Amino acid sequence: MKSFATPRISLGPLDADATAGLITAAADVALVLDQAGIIRDIAFSQEDLARDFDGPDTLLGRAWSETVAKDSRVKVEAMLARDPPKDAARWRHINQVTTRGATIPLLCSVAPLGDAGRHVVFARDLRPLSQLQQRMVEVQQSMERDYSRLRQAETRYRLLFQMAMDPVLILDADQQRILEANPAAQRLFGRNARRSSARTLAEMFEPADRPAVQALLASVRSAGRADDVTAHLAEGGEAMVVSASTFRQEAGLLFLVRLSALAQPAAALPDAQARMLKVVQVAPDGFVVTDASAHVLTANAAFLDMAQLAHEDQARGETLDRWIGRQGVELDVLLSNLRSRGAVRLYTTTLHGALGGQVEVEISAVSVMNEGQSCFGFQLRDIGARTRPAVRAADGATRSVEQLTELIGRVPLKDLVREATDAIERLCIEAALELTGDNRASAAEMLGLSRQSLYVKLRRYGLGDLDDQQG
Repeated sequence: MKSFATPRISLGPLDADATAGLITAAADVALVLDQAGIIRDIAFSQEDLARDFDGPDTLLGRAWSETVAKDSRVKVEAMLARDPPKDAARWRHINQVTTRGATIPLLCSVAPLGDAGRHVVFARDLRPLSQLQQRMVEVQQSMERDYSRLRQAETRYRLLFQMAMDPVLILDADQQRILEANPAAQRLFGRNARRSSARTLAEMFEPADRPAVQALLASVRSAGRADDVTAHLAEGGEAMVVSASTFRQEAGLLFLVRLSALAQPAAALPDAQARMLKVVQVAPDGFVVTDASAHVLTANAAFLDMAQLAHEDQARGETLDRWIGRQGVELDVLLSNLRSRGAVRLYTTTLHGALGGQVEVEISAVSVMNEGQSCFGFQLRDIGARTRPAVRAADGATRSVEQLTELIGRVPLKDLVREATDAIERLCIEAALELTGDNRASAAEMLGLSRQSLYVKLRRYGLGDLDDQQG
């Protein structure tokens, strides 16, 4: 057996500085130990590393085994033994402890220096490697957390897929073959459920409906969406509504197809009610149904003409005060009476069209319950050129107007204006009280006054007693 000897390289005579430079270049930290293992000299390859060790003076004169962690002392003693075992590791991991208590991992190797029992310790700083390993561990843990979240999300969506009441299919976008079918789809296809994965979606429907299904998938793939189609299942099956969407998985495109039964037709109304509904739809008077908040649910053609709207969708969802009322007050009064009394008759107001037109209308309204929810029905009649009843005026107010006419030329103009203003103000208050059914709060809101101001004016014009009797 051949034996191999370690080749020796002659470097010639080296002085102390050259030797120190060679040792420093070979390691991050170099320690010179005497025969007792005491640190006699130390060198660092970088100044930052020296600061991490709190300077070289803190280690000089101390036994190397006393400056390392407890778990590293056995390793140090083994490396400094006179006759180390042949199978001993050449490089050992040593945890060096600084005076501040910090631990610096080092990869150390010991070489004898001369015949006096001295040694040189070559140490490499393992902190960059430890930081890299720590980052790798953190990345691995982050990946494991992400995988755990993905598995949990997959479990949730898989459960939803299995528990969906509607039949749901997953298709390959290229071949349009069924990859997965939930239990509802398997029950729908019956005896073909087990072999449905080998068939395309179109084959599951009648031949006459297959082009519509294929057109649906093509439109969804190109545009991302498409209107639902109705198709009959193969072999004389029932009609189903087919809807589809796309999603990507592992760089591949898949279809998610949902099948749902056709909506059941609404129960037919009795003939008498059906005829009444037709009459309301074509009646010359406007008719509107709103919810409890006065949002329009439906309206007939006559109301759309009055409101200058082209289609019912323009009115649906809007509040009725968009077209009815003066200053947004009258509708509140109307709704208040509806909620308290259940019906309102012959309420006169103005309807404002969307294009600026105005129509004098007479409103009758009623409150009804529909499936536990309150709703209002409004009938609006265009009174057109019908003469409106004259606003009630007190005799005193009429005489005041006549007296004002007689005073022209006898009193200054400012006094006439003041007297005329008082007469008009009194007439307006009386009209507001009549429109609101002698409700002071609503009349004050309609006139833009506070209730206290209205009470003052009522007493001023001698209407307080009359209002108290009516209230």
